[in-house]
Amino acid sequence: MKKALQISGLLLVAFALVYCIQPSKTDKAIKPNVIFILADQWRAEAVGYAGNTDVKTPNIDRLASQSAVFKTAVSTMPVCTPYRGSLLTGQYPLKHGLFYNDKPLANEALTMGEIFKENGYRTGYIGKWHVNGHKNGEGAFSARDKPVPRNRRQGFDYWKVREVTHDYNNSFYFDENDRKLTWEGYDAFPQTDSAIGFIKKSKDPFLLVLSWGPPHNPYETAPEKYQKMYDRAKLKVRPNVPKEMQDSARKILAQYYAHCTALDDAMGKLMKTLDEQGIAENTIVVFTSDHGDMLLTRGVFRKQRPWDESILVPMLIRYPGKLGKKQIAVNKPFGTPDILPTLLGLSGIKIPGSVDGEDVSKGILSPEKYPIDAALIMLPVPFHEYNFSNGGREYRGVRTERYTYARKLNGPWLLYDNKTDPYQEKNLINKPECKDIQQQLEATLLKKLKETNDQFLPADAYMKLWNYNYDNRDSLRPQSYYTGLGK
Repeated sequence: MKKALQISGLLLVAFALVYCIQPSKTDKAIKPNVIFILADQWRAEAVGYAGNTDVKTPNIDRLASQSAVFKTAVSTMPVCTPYRGSLLTGQYPLKHGLFYNDKPLANEALTMGEIFKENGYRTGYIGKWHVNGHKNGEGAFSARDKPVPRNRRQGFDYWKVREVTHDYNNSFYFDENDRKLTWEGYDAFPQTDSAIGFIKKSKDPFLLVLSWGPPHNPYETAPEKYQKMYDRAKLKVRPNVPKEMQDSARKILAQYYAHCTALDDAMGKLMKTLDEQGIAENTIVVFTSDHGDMLLTRGVFRKQRPWDESILVPMLIRYPGKLGKKQIAVNKPFGTPDILPTLLGLSGIKIPGSVDGEDVSKGILSPEKYPIDAALIMLPVPFHEYNFSNGGREYRGVRTERYTYARKLNGPWLLYDNKTDPYQEKNLINKPECKDIQQQLEATLLKKLKETNDQFLPADAYMKLWNYNYDNRDSLRPQSYYTGLGK
């Protein structure tokens, strides 16, 4: 009996030692999973939770009800490659060098995938990449249909990627072994299924980026089921769309919203998986976009421009384990370089010195600790749809919770009070009654430029510094560029 008790006691001690040494599920769960869902060209107001009563986004609205909702989320340089460079590095475009589409991010860059991987995360990337680029002397879009070499994947191991495509039906992609495969049907759906498979097979912790192509044009390519949901005649048009273009705008909005609703269905399926897997509590879910779309506001399409339809994006961060399960409104600005440090802050990971952006994680629940009052907006080099011949020009500016201020090379350009003028129809630049606020915003902008070592030079200076070639006819400037004319 005594011997049996001794053996029993030894077993209890051994069990206690093993239990203490082995990490418990609670210890393991300290590192949250991270799922970053990135849409392309989805502007901030095109979601139900933002007050849009036309677009159908019930799943994203439900996510918003449980998330920190960033109401002034700014695309620092509102165009694809520059945004993605800043997302991956936490740096401003003139530092990481991607201030022009289809240019390559340096292998030496320290990126999101590499940082999380070094901290024990399994990493995965699915969908659009757009930071591999092409070399000088090659065709303007020559890299878009080629596989991304393994050493150019910036720390992501699970890999189901296409550099760029805007064909969202039966599009092809490349896997980890550079095999060319096809997304059957509307590609966002099988991409989301791939993300779900990654989640189910992953052990904590993991980082997954799911990068959808829509609602970027072509607008008319959403599945017919979703197109039938929208009667263009009943859609509301923003008052800053020219009257003669409002019918065209309604047609485009119906097609654009069809993409949004299709993606919303995919979002619902993904969120359901987190609940079924029992990992929702300890998973950071981010939903956002790289930039907006003018959608005939001011009579133009697409992005790069400094107006809200172009620079403001939806931005949700849900993390029940740390932020709770109720909606938190974050009104102050949040720029693209701030995303990576904020995710690192929420994940308890040290922020590398190479990162420019601010960690706002402590300011989400404690507004007095929020570190940003103004987000920088910029366009060092206009190109493609907003090149010089199409009215593009270099600019720098700031977007605060209330104001937008921007200047061109030859002086102040735009000033809007977004509280009293939400559609930015009245430019207040150089108005005597706005002298004080203009001076304050100018001082804020100059401080931002100094902090980011931005000398605000002409476009050609940056193209030469980085040894980039202009694509197509992007370098051509009309006479109005030199005289400072144009709208």
